[in-house]
Amino acid sequence: MITLDIDLVSDVVCPWCAIGLARLQQATDQLDDIECRLHWHPFVLNPDIGPEGRDMVEHLAAKYGKTPDQVRDSQQQIIAAAAESGLNFERAAERRSWNTFDVHRVLHEAREAGIDQAFNEQLFDVYFREAANPTDPALLREIGVALGMDAGNIEDILAGERHADAVRAEIDYYHQLGVTAVPSFVVAERYLISGAQPPEILADALRQIVAELTDEAGSPA
Repeated sequence: MITLDIDLVSDVVCPWCAIGLARLQQATDQLDDIECRLHWHPFVLNPDIGPEGRDMVEHLAAKYGKTPDQVRDSQQQIIAAAAESGLNFERAAERRSWNTFDVHRVLHEAREAGIDQAFNEQLFDVYFREAANPTDPALLREIGVALGMDAGNIEDILAGERHADAVRAEIDYYHQLGVTAVPSFVVAERYLISGAQPPEILADALRQIVAELTDEAGSPA
């Protein structure tokens, strides 16, 4: 069994990140001789949005220069892609856009507790299935406590600046590596796979990476 470390750069309000995670899991199911260890890292899609959020259609239309109808059509395509990956995006078209910087500060704490993947998955679910506000302190506290975190600790993080520098440093680090969109998968700290690629393509890419790494390890010095 060969172990691959995969750094996933993601934001909880990114639909393709949720789909990309599901597709990665489907890809790894095809790899009997490869074990993948996933490590989560922050990305903030909407750093300029205020705490009140913004209508998703209005935001995406302005951001990408599309009409509202074009945005709605693209959202239906995303919902269909999610369903193909076994995800429920029931209210994804009703969601608002949010600035998730503070969420990533809580997720940083969750990572130190070893529960960041479960926390991310819960946030994907409530955001896309329920159109919930993932930045809501009450929601973050509820999810965190259910996963074993201390409610007061979460409240202290959100009330102050704890982990802010660490989150900014990680975002800057991956930006310098060439990550400008999410999801992005950095495999073995050197191979960048961008976007929510289909499971078969991801599986083939991981096999090729393992083959390259194996060849390098077996080459004479």
